[in-house]
Amino acid sequence: MRSLLLALLGLTVTLPAQDIVIYGGTSGGITAAIQAAREGRTAVLIEPTKFLGGLTTGGLGATDIGNKKAIGGLSREFYTGIAKYYADDAKWVHQTREAYFAKRPHGNAGDEGTMWTFEPHAATAVYDQMLKAAGDKVTVVYGERLDLKKGVIKDGTRIVKIVMESGREFSGKMFIDATYEGDLMAKAGVSYHVGREANATYGETLNGVEVGQAKAHQFIKEVDPYVKKGDPSSGLLPGIEKEPASPDGTGDRKVQAYNFRMCTTDVPENRRNWEKPANYDERWFELTIRNAEAGDLRTSWAPTPMPNRKTDTNNNFGISTDFIGQNWDYPEADYATRAKIWQAHEDWQKGLMWTYAYHPRIPEKIRTAFQKFALSKDEFKDNGNWPRQLYVREARRMISDYVMSEKNCRRKEVIEDSVGMGAYNMDSHHVQRYVDSAGHVRNEGDVEVGSKPYPVSYRSIRPKASECTNLLVPVCLSASHIAYGSIRMEPVFMALGQSAATAAGLAIEGKTSVQAIDYGALKERLLASAQVLDLVVPSSGGGLPKEKFAGIVLDDADAKLKGFEATGGVGSFIGEGYHHDTNENKGAQTARFTPTLPTTGLYRVAISYSTNANRATNVPVIIHHAKGETKVLVNQKLKPNGDGPFHVVGIFEFTAGKDSWVEIGNADTNGYVIVDAAQWVAVDR
Repeated sequence: MRSLLLALLGLTVTLPAQDIVIYGGTSGGITAAIQAAREGRTAVLIEPTKFLGGLTTGGLGATDIGNKKAIGGLSREFYTGIAKYYADDAKWVHQTREAYFAKRPHGNAGDEGTMWTFEPHAATAVYDQMLKAAGDKVTVVYGERLDLKKGVIKDGTRIVKIVMESGREFSGKMFIDATYEGDLMAKAGVSYHVGREANATYGETLNGVEVGQAKAHQFIKEVDPYVKKGDPSSGLLPGIEKEPASPDGTGDRKVQAYNFRMCTTDVPENRRNWEKPANYDERWFELTIRNAEAGDLRTSWAPTPMPNRKTDTNNNFGISTDFIGQNWDYPEADYATRAKIWQAHEDWQKGLMWTYAYHPRIPEKIRTAFQKFALSKDEFKDNGNWPRQLYVREARRMISDYVMSEKNCRRKEVIEDSVGMGAYNMDSHHVQRYVDSAGHVRNEGDVEVGSKPYPVSYRSIRPKASECTNLLVPVCLSASHIAYGSIRMEPVFMALGQSAATAAGLAIEGKTSVQAIDYGALKERLLASAQVLDLVVPSSGGGLPKEKFAGIVLDDADAKLKGFEATGGVGSFIGEGYHHDTNENKGAQTARFTPTLPTTGLYRVAISYSTNANRATNVPVIIHHAKGETKVLVNQKLKPNGDGPFHVVGIFEFTAGKDSWVEIGNADTNGYVIVDAAQWVAVDR
């Protein structure tokens, strides 16, 4: 790796034209550069900041992917590298390997020698090693930012060169935009979208405004939103919209919330206690304080344990690290405006942590919990121990000849030109806070609905031929808001970055456009590079269409899954297969089915599962109905007592709408727990 330190010193160095110019040193950019080198091509990897790796090295150590078998190629090499890194006893400083793995936090260990949780500095070490192995074919340039006014020079539909703010120019045969923001793509004249499409745009059910789905990370107490309690004329507290949310399914230009993935620790000698920001403004935290005073005393934010008694701490509950509604202008803003938005997020999150830990109006139970963990002194030492990357969950999204959408995530439409796979839930964080009709504050936008492993189309990472013929976009790819919510995982960006570089190489060889390359040749090379292009759930032929059964049937693809990543297809089941808990991580996995019931009344509730001798005999099923909640234990070794694979758990009264649910868990279970489908059938009184 030729790291151009001269660039950091402000000295201009002219590089010869490269085969591939990659803008953005995210995980997708790194794998693109490495793949280019492995295929004998020269590549320059331009990173606007002074560090590589984006979120992967910036605090997101709890890898989100779903079924890990969907990940291959350089992406899997990275997670294999993480496992090798932690095989060294010297890497365990504040904790033993045995103590960490005894906890077996959800998702920390993979198959075939992989590991999927890690400290930020460990990710940097693995990437540095991978780039070093790429040799002199890869040149890394730090601290160069695209000029947003004159940054892309084109000849017809081809990019000739890109220009940085410093005046430095980079020319190449092919270009890859691997940024989270999609600046290169936008300046190249490529079509894109910002915000949420209406459901009608792509025939979806989970796009646009989502009040009905917004059950998670929600207020559980009635909290007054006004500056003076009970006085609407006093105005609203900061960060709350006065208008109620639009009808579900309505499109807008708003984007899901951003935050920082903090690396914290409870090791006293390695803990940097929360500090009150110099510009702390209590008005922004009055809602937080009122929520706690109202009785929301939840403190278990469920930070994912990392090695050496650290965490990856994400957003959770009604008021948390997501700075909801304060990032809408970020995707298309200039650098100065983005810097202000970035700083506002940092100020918010630091102020929030100090508030929870030390503000005198916060109940003692919460303060005690938040004083236990604080920033790790040995991470991000060049940035005051604060993460160097804002979690830009979504910005611009390209509009190409094929837009990935909800039907792909549900495998209702399976493309044939795969360049990688998605496998995570369709996931959107909240988008806005508003005042409901009762005068209380609510969050809107959260969606967490399961999907099945699905292929991502090559057409979704390259633009329309009429717009640009030598550009690939593996991060801000062509996908609807809700489909991007599933695709936007770091392992997927790694896979798509590798595939983008392979496609660019084929276009160079054939002296053609990225649109005109032969997909058959691309597929052959991707498979030779150990990429996973599809993952068919094994089936014994027992799949049954849900339309065959009475009432409302929700398949496992419709459920909100926490855990239950493994899939199977043995015996009789609904749809293409089912999910299960691998008989591990007991108490940490749940699957919630939330129907839209047409009328108020009595419904017979059933769940489906396939029987086997290894199943649990005590599967907890919680039914949330009009009269409260009922818990039923189901023996999944026994043949279901209902229609086909369905087992009736009872008859309950429900209200019309989306206020009810059925949740299957695995707490204290004594075998494999199967999650397949749930059924509601109306019955007469």
